[in-house]
Amino acid sequence: MKITVIGAGAMGGSTVEGLLKTTIVKATDITVSDPSTAVTDRFAQAGVSVTSDNAIAVKGSDIVMVFVKPWLVEPVIKEIRGNIDLTHQQLVVVAAGVSSENIHLWIDQEGPFFLAIPNIAIAQLASTTFLVPVGASQEQTATIKALFDALGSTFITNEQHLAAGTTLASCGIAYAMRYIRAAAEGGVELGFRADEAKEIVMQTVRGAVEVLQATGLHPEAAIDLVTTPGGVTIKGLNEMEHAGFTSAVIRGLKAGSKS
Repeated sequence: MKITVIGAGAMGGSTVEGLLKTTIVKATDITVSDPSTAVTDRFAQAGVSVTSDNAIAVKGSDIVMVFVKPWLVEPVIKEIRGNIDLTHQQLVVVAAGVSSENIHLWIDQEGPFFLAIPNIAIAQLASTTFLVPVGASQEQTATIKALFDALGSTFITNEQHLAAGTTLASCGIAYAMRYIRAAAEGGVELGFRADEAKEIVMQTVRGAVEVLQATGLHPEAAIDLVTTPGGVTIKGLNEMEHAGFTSAVIRGLKAGSKS
């Protein structure tokens, strides 16, 4: 399997880093196209083929992944459309807010493609990725899903829900990090060193995820397991709710989903 990644910035670069950690593709089967020599030099040292020419980069690839800013998708697609054939190459566009209708117009050929939104945990093989097949067969969708599954967890959705998925998972990872930061600062007030407090909070969050995944419990049911009448846990939870914790999270998600 040969994969081309066009645009190796924060998300594209993280994806390449993740691919290099998997066993599904060799470094020599990855091509990175990016205008920055600092970026291409870094990946060249890892054995990846590099170029600054997008049109050349897509030749011979099985999967072409476009990771550029939304306003750059049109010129990039038009640049590569003469060298890509959607009848036997898979195109994956990773750019928030870019519609499949426009991609159809820009690519100017019949054939399936995919819209995808991962998050930066893809570098650690822990991404939450939303994938929208556009005219793709079950076999084609299974191939692209398997690729992203090797880099985390993948959810097949429709285009109408892609913005919501972006907010919940791509933006959501920042929201989770903000909680970790806040809890770590609270840990400092409780007397722990800053680095120690951060480690404690991260392990606690990791543990919460493990419990929910292992048991299948609703979060509130799991919370009931650690709250006792008149105990410190329920007092802390209620104080957070008095400050609008749940409402603030929901409002933040809804604000993030507005285009």
